[in-house]
Amino acid sequence: MVPLAEAGIRPVFDNSYARLPERLFARLPPTPVSAPRLLRLNRALAEELGLDPDWLASEAGVAMLSGNLVPPGAEPIAQAYAGHQFGHFNPSLGDGRAILLGEVVTPDGARRDIQLKGSGPTPFSRRGDGRAAVGPVLREYLISEAMAAFGIPTTRSLAAVATGDFVFREGALPGAVLTRVAASHIRVGTFQYFAARRDHDALRVLLDTAIARHDPAAGEAANPALAFLEGVAARQAELIARWMLVGFIHGVMNTDNCAVSGETIDYGPCAFMEAYHPETVFSSIDQQGRYAYGNQPAIAHWNLARLAECLLPLIDADENAAIEAAQGALSTYAARFGAAWRDGLLRKIGLGPAEDGDEELLQDLLLRMADGKADFTLTFRRLADAADDVAADGVVRALFADPAAYDGWAPGWRLRLAREPAGRGLAMRAVNPLYIPRNHLVEEALAAAVSRDDLGPFEALLAVIQRPFEEQPGRERYAQPARPEERVTATFCGT
Repeated sequence: MVPLAEAGIRPVFDNSYARLPERLFARLPPTPVSAPRLLRLNRALAEELGLDPDWLASEAGVAMLSGNLVPPGAEPIAQAYAGHQFGHFNPSLGDGRAILLGEVVTPDGARRDIQLKGSGPTPFSRRGDGRAAVGPVLREYLISEAMAAFGIPTTRSLAAVATGDFVFREGALPGAVLTRVAASHIRVGTFQYFAARRDHDALRVLLDTAIARHDPAAGEAANPALAFLEGVAARQAELIARWMLVGFIHGVMNTDNCAVSGETIDYGPCAFMEAYHPETVFSSIDQQGRYAYGNQPAIAHWNLARLAECLLPLIDADENAAIEAAQGALSTYAARFGAAWRDGLLRKIGLGPAEDGDEELLQDLLLRMADGKADFTLTFRRLADAADDVAADGVVRALFADPAAYDGWAPGWRLRLAREPAGRGLAMRAVNPLYIPRNHLVEEALAAAVSRDDLGPFEALLAVIQRPFEEQPGRERYAQPARPEERVTATFCGT
C-alpha cells in the first residue's frame, strides 16, 4: 500500500453520509489489489470535480483509485439497501462490491460521491467476491459517458484501473475497479431497507439527508415527505422519457437501481436499440421482458409506488390519509412522462408546440418503424436531412424493410412541418444523435481490451460517442447498424 506520506495532493472529502447513524452502512476499507494500472482517467470530469488529474494519474492517485490507498479525510463505507429484483423483494442487499470513499464538494458547490466499484467484499456481498472484471468496468465507463454526452442525468465514470488480479466468472477474467461519481447513491431500495425493518427513525434520517442533498425546497414544504416524493416522481418521469428518446434500455430497473437523485445508475445488461420495437429486450436475465424498452415508463411508476409505501409513516400518522396523499403525488407521473415523451418526439421530427393531430402523427411513425424494422437512431437523424431537402427522402425510405411505409407517412409530416420555421434540420440534428454506443461496437471494444489488452477500439469508440450530435468524417462505421453476423442479441450483468 502506498504510504500516506507519499500521497501528495489528494481530494478533500466532506462525508455527510458517513456522519449518519451507523446502521445505514458498514465501515471498512477497500481490499488492496496486487498491481494497479490506470486504464482510463476522465481528466475533464476530474477538473469539473475540482480534482487534480495529474495527481490522480500519479502512483498515489492510482493507488487511491484502486483501493490500495485510503487518503486522510476519506471514510470508506458500504451502504445498506434492499430492493425488488424483477418484482421479488430482497430485504438485505447493500453494496456487495462497492465502497464509498467519501464525498467531494465541487467548485460550484455541488456534492458528489466518489465510489469504488469492484473494491472487494463487504458485509453485504452475499458470498460474492466483491470484485469486477475489466469488461463490465469499461462498459459502464463507455455507456455512462455516452449518456452524459446526450445530456441525460447519469452517474459518471472518473477512472478505470486494472488490478493485476483475476476474477472468476465463466472463467478467469482480468480484474478492474471503476471509480463512479454520483450526486448520491441513495436509492428507492435504501428506503426499503429501513421500511422493511420498521425503523422509522432511520427513515426520517434518510429522508432528511435525501432532501438536503436533492430537494432543499421540499424541506420548507408543509409536508416534506410528500414534497420529496413528488420531486422524485418528477425526476424519474423526465429521466425515463430521455432514455426512451435515444432508444436506451436499462435492463435491470430494480428498485435498488432507481436513484432518488434522478440519475441513471448501474450499467449492467443495458443496451441501445437498433431496429425499433417496443418489446425489445437485451438483458439475458430478463426472461419475461419485464424491463423491455416499452415497459420502462410503467416500471418506473411501479418503483415510485414502492418508495411511496416506505414514506407513508412520514407523510401522515393516519395511514389512510397518507395513502391518499401519496396516490395524489404519484398521479402526476403519467402526465409528466407523457408530456416529456411527446414533446421530445416532436422535437425529434422538427416540430414545436403540440397541435391537434400531432400525437397521431407520432404514433403512426412509430408503428411504421416497428413494422419496418427501421433503425431508431438513423431514422430520426436522417429525417433531419429530409426536413431540409426532400431529395433526402430516399435515404430515410431505405431504412424501412418496405420503403412504402415511409411514403405513406411523409406527406402528412411535410404538411405539418410547413407550419414550422424554415431550417428545422439544424434543430433536429441538435437532438437526434448520429452516434450511439452500438452494441456490436461496444462488444468489439471490450473484447479487444479483455483478450489482447488493447484499448485502441475502446478509445476510438469513446472519442466518437463523446460528440454524438456532430458529423465526424472518416468515422461512418460508428453510425451504421450491425450487419446480421455482428448483431448482439443478449447482454450480461457482469457481476
